[in-house]
Amino acid sequence: MDSRQGPKTYDLRERLVIFSKRILEICKMLPKIPECEGIRRQLVDAATSIGANFEEADAALTKKDFVNKAGISQKEAKETRYWLRVISGTYVDGNEVLLDIRESEEIINILSSILRKSGIKTRKT
Repeated sequence: MDSRQGPKTYDLRERLVIFSKRILEICKMLPKIPECEGIRRQLVDAATSIGANFEEADAALTKKDFVNKAGISQKEAKETRYWLRVISGTYVDGNEVLLDIRESEEIINILSSILRKSGIKTRKT
């Protein structure tokens, strides 16, 4: 994230909410052209799904359910990173989203660590 968001938070739930809100702001920057409409929808869906699935993981009743929801969060974080890389320098100034790409990578690493500690083998990001 960047200075617009204040100091970095280490509470993952809050961090995911802040990240989702930042992605919503980035989506407002995308031009109002047909090819960006699909990207906008994919980016919004993926980014907001990270936190929503992590909340579900946190409320899971079984380890299997926890791992499933945390795994979905990780996949959505990777998809978000992908879409940010697509728009970077194409539809949005690359400097505008550089810190957000880094934040998505940090989130992926955190979720990968959580999954590893749960006994799941994860692939390198």
